[in-house]
Amino acid sequence: MSHSQRRLPQDPQVRALVQAMSQRSYSRRSVLSAAGALGLTGLLAACGTGGSSTKAAPSIEDISANDPTVNWANWTLYLDYDDEKKTYPTLDAFTKQTGIKVNYREDIDGNDTYYGKVQGQLKAGQDIGQDVITMTDWMAGRMIRQGYAQELDLANIPNSANLLPNLKDVDFDPGRKHSLTWQSGYAGIAWNKKAFPKGLKSVEDLWDPKLKGRITVLDEMRDTIGLLMLHNGVDIAGQWGESEFGAAADVLRENIGNGQIRQVKGNSYKEDFVSGDAIAGIVWSGDIVQMNFENDDQWEFVIPEAGGTLWSDNLMVPVASPRKANSEKLMDFYYDPAVAAQVAAYVNFICPVVGAQEEMEKIDPDLVGNPLIFPTDEDLAKAHVFRSLEADEETALNSEFQSAIGA
Repeated sequence: MSHSQRRLPQDPQVRALVQAMSQRSYSRRSVLSAAGALGLTGLLAACGTGGSSTKAAPSIEDISANDPTVNWANWTLYLDYDDEKKTYPTLDAFTKQTGIKVNYREDIDGNDTYYGKVQGQLKAGQDIGQDVITMTDWMAGRMIRQGYAQELDLANIPNSANLLPNLKDVDFDPGRKHSLTWQSGYAGIAWNKKAFPKGLKSVEDLWDPKLKGRITVLDEMRDTIGLLMLHNGVDIAGQWGESEFGAAADVLRENIGNGQIRQVKGNSYKEDFVSGDAIAGIVWSGDIVQMNFENDDQWEFVIPEAGGTLWSDNLMVPVASPRKANSEKLMDFYYDPAVAAQVAAYVNFICPVVGAQEEMEKIDPDLVGNPLIFPTDEDLAKAHVFRSLEADEETALNSEFQSAIGA
């Protein structure tokens, strides 16, 4: 994107707040190499599970005007953080600008585990205690189909116009009526460079006898099975069926059964990496970058030779949340390019906000060309989106996955 296309923050107060934040000392994540063949927006637009809402949300009285708070559940290490003050700078800036206090919790460890905890309340149309949740495309699609997400008023989120163009109409949420992309990223493989100096190039390398009992894989079906299917030569974005999926599940089942794989985990796999209990595995790209910054660059991440997966997480307002207006103000704030750049400089995931790359020049020029945050078409040559699944197909394949991991 050229300088002539530069977008400045729409709100002068936001601009001043973010500029003040960028002048202070914050943890910055190092640069990671990544890859792919389709453009970023083309790949991301292919994400999702299809379908639309089939259940009308209950009528909820919005108490935002009289209750200046918003509760936000997110994944770990997924927002800029001041290590010295133990605060989130952009949240502080949001509260200063709007007067709205944010109760921020790193409650999401996996899509299925989080959904399992709140599904009963969602089905009953009850407030789950969170006004904003951050779910991956396929889970966002499921919740939208089930009527568990409130429809957004995009007029209250004018900065949503900064969403990457091809992300504005995704198959799991046509017209972006219920969700907005938070961040995107890759699933690939990583290892402890000191403990396993020979390194990894493919998923097959994880089965090295020297790694027995020291491997973790993700409990996200599309990422772990996706990488295994890619290794088997399957185009996970194309046409495939239960036999191709089953062959990958059998590999997973075998390596769990023989003790090669230590555990199947969500975000908490990072604890095993840091403790040294695990020295290699199937992981998420940004997590390794963040852990390397805090732990002396111990690990290396690569997209396997056969390819990795590309995914997105999305901001949504769950059914029965009584603070949708406050939630929409929060989303609008994070879609300001200057704020989005501040977040991207910390988390190092793919940023979905047009104009953030130019704003990054003021925060950290070294990151303007970071392919993990602002990928080029060539960077994405090995990134693949797991195709959309029909509801009954998802149920059957998820059952096969759960059986493979012994859940």
